[in-house]
Amino acid sequence: MTLSPFWPARLSQHVEAPRTSLYYNLEVSATRYPDKTAIHYYGTAISYAQLRRDVDALAGFLQHRCGVKRGDRVALYMQNSPQFIAAYYAILRADAAVVPINPMSLQSELRHIVEDCGTRVMLLADELYENASPLFGELLHHVVVARYAEHLHDTADLPLPAVLSEPRHCHLEPGSSAQANGCDVILWRDALDTNEPASTHQATPSDLAIVPYSSGTTAAPKGCMHTHRSAMHVIAASIQWCQLSQDAIVLCTAPLFHVTGMQQCMNTAVLSGATMVVTTRWDPRCAALLIERHRVSVWIAIATMMVDFMSQPDLDRYDLHSLKCLAGGGAAMPEALAQRIQSRLGIPYMEGYGLSETIAATHINPPDRCKRQCLGIPLQDTESRVIDPHTLQPVETGTPGEIVTCGPQVFEGYWGRPEATRDAFIELDGRRYLRTGDLGYIDEDGYFFMIDRLKRIINVSGYKVSPAEVETMLFEHPAVQEACVIAVRDPRRGESVKACVVLRAGCHADAQQIIEWARTRMAAYKVPQSIEFLESLPRTASGKVQWRELQQRELSSA
Repeated sequence: MTLSPFWPARLSQHVEAPRTSLYYNLEVSATRYPDKTAIHYYGTAISYAQLRRDVDALAGFLQHRCGVKRGDRVALYMQNSPQFIAAYYAILRADAAVVPINPMSLQSELRHIVEDCGTRVMLLADELYENASPLFGELLHHVVVARYAEHLHDTADLPLPAVLSEPRHCHLEPGSSAQANGCDVILWRDALDTNEPASTHQATPSDLAIVPYSSGTTAAPKGCMHTHRSAMHVIAASIQWCQLSQDAIVLCTAPLFHVTGMQQCMNTAVLSGATMVVTTRWDPRCAALLIERHRVSVWIAIATMMVDFMSQPDLDRYDLHSLKCLAGGGAAMPEALAQRIQSRLGIPYMEGYGLSETIAATHINPPDRCKRQCLGIPLQDTESRVIDPHTLQPVETGTPGEIVTCGPQVFEGYWGRPEATRDAFIELDGRRYLRTGDLGYIDEDGYFFMIDRLKRIINVSGYKVSPAEVETMLFEHPAVQEACVIAVRDPRRGESVKACVVLRAGCHADAQQIIEWARTRMAAYKVPQSIEFLESLPRTASGKVQWRELQQRELSSA
């Protein structure tokens, strides 16, 4: 493996990751630091011992009341909260695999994932109950409903998200369970109070642990199969890279369902025995208050969050000097913003790069020599190359091509899709490399830069959007005959979604009507922010829509 000449001097190029399950990380930290605060949540402190008790109790319920067995998939449909963390580790404690679902997903998106991964059990949040209820009985047989506000105590001086004060959506009374269309429904606290002892933990490093869904070039998101081993490598490497210790205070504003927040915030903190400061919704003022109050030392924040955070007119009133590590990705960091961050916080913003297929990071900038708008250099035990996407041969330094990656964090394949798995890999010099679909180049210092995408993906604040998926949904609108979805530049989110639409003959609809219709059928980040009406879409001689022509026209006009 060729190293960048700017590889951090304090780091070995190899990391010896623990050869245990992810749940064992919690067991060790709870044994070492039982009384230490694992989670701060809007004024409430939860110790490692309490977190482990909740995890073990919920795991026993899943095994004995829901029939969860080793290798099963269990859906986790919640926003950031103590319940998300407990649910995540309880699923692992039950020897099952976590299927984290974006809480912005609506019914059709939710149905696809639940049906595709074959889960019959879901742990969900109360505010998402109505989205999931159509699946009760048909696909889901057991549901546990959590309400985040159960963990709230003294919160008078913190700005709280509305979801913490909303009326209940699940009207089940505490102390009772119910049948909804043949599905067993129980409240979170009642599930914990069943006092079913968890069976002996059996998961090994090679067992399936996490199945995050990644939007691809097709209309249907695909499940990325990760073992405890592949996830553990990123966790161990990131801890070394960021010098995370048990004394660290980690601000968890990044969504925990997403591989970045899951791995770089939650899982690194649990393995280290560090403290997590968790927020359910992003609020820049609340983030500043929490950094000051809890002396936050580590913050993983996507570029969009930093735009909001640094735009606060009264930011200078907060003491932010405790921050020692600030990193993220999702979109390229604007040069002017990066300079403001360095000037105000006294530390660089370390940009990184990863995929659902690699369970977060494959590249990150060295903390002592960050380059802006740069993916960084490959992590420990990770090799990346740039190849010609047509000949599959390596290209020269500085020459654009497709980025391919080989390392312990690369996934096993797509759940139930052997052909897509086969297409995702190539062999170079006897090693199996993942084709990222991202076009970039390597500079003379060994740093990787991305310039375009080979595969058709829109990056909205770090969330990957499949244009084909959005088009499929738009075709359901009664006035839409054809649609082609492209990316538009967005100063805050990096990119946003635009739809080029051809209306059916005799039908009428304006842009706002279609946008509002889309809001009821797809996650907010997938909804087109603008609509352009065309007489027809450009096509090839074989009839295929020339989306690249529309995309290039948009980029040229911008």
